[in-house]
Amino acid sequence: MERALHVRLDRETVVRKRRTVGARTQRRTWVRIERRALDRIGAQGWNGPESAAVLSGVAMPSWHAGFAWREPGEPVMWRADEMELVRSAPVGQSALVIEEPRLPDAWWSALNSSLDALGAQSAPRAATPDTETITQALVTAVLGQVFPEVADTLVEEWQPAHADLTWANVTGPEFCMIDWEDWGMAPRGLDAATLWGNSLAVPVLAERVWSERRPDLESRSGRLMALFSCAKIAGPHAYPGDPRLEPARKEAARLVAELLG
Repeated sequence: MERALHVRLDRETVVRKRRTVGARTQRRTWVRIERRALDRIGAQGWNGPESAAVLSGVAMPSWHAGFAWREPGEPVMWRADEMELVRSAPVGQSALVIEEPRLPDAWWSALNSSLDALGAQSAPRAATPDTETITQALVTAVLGQVFPEVADTLVEEWQPAHADLTWANVTGPEFCMIDWEDWGMAPRGLDAATLWGNSLAVPVLAERVWSERRPDLESRSGRLMALFSCAKIAGPHAYPGDPRLEPARKEAARLVAELLG
């Protein structure tokens, strides 16, 4: 991989995440390596960071080069992407936060301008949150399992989304959106709902996300996505120790009432 990209990784800077490994290089760039099963790639391919390079007006690392290969004898593909080194650290060490990060107003302005710019563009690919292609059928199935009283789950608005907008994938205090492997077309409000859902353990933060992204989250599609986020937290695989669990149940009751009203 290093020979293919003509880089040398700094092993002292390795960061391991759920699906990727990344490190700095000798030329002050960042290389991220991802392993994904073939059945999780689908017809659109999996060159998310490369294809996202065409987006404009979005605060994200610039993409330099990529290299993909298949693991011999295994139904697995590997991909390495070299990109701009982002100086600010992720806001969260994991997807959710349990303390108020106290982000400056400039951070929120950059979040808004980036999400607005992203949503106004087009995408030749479908979003794959958690490596699963998001479709109307998936939304209907997830909501129907957890909130069967919401019979009308039709998503009327679709637009490009990052599709994994957690606190581990946004940096601060300088705002940047990282890890673009899952981006693509998705229901309006998916990104806002994902960030909001991962803020529920900190009520003041969840309120700020909702306030900043109110046009998305208070659209019908946005409310469905907020409920979709709650379903992932409070559904059949809920973790009793999750600090978001009770807030998610409370917010879900509110969203169900609004969708049925």
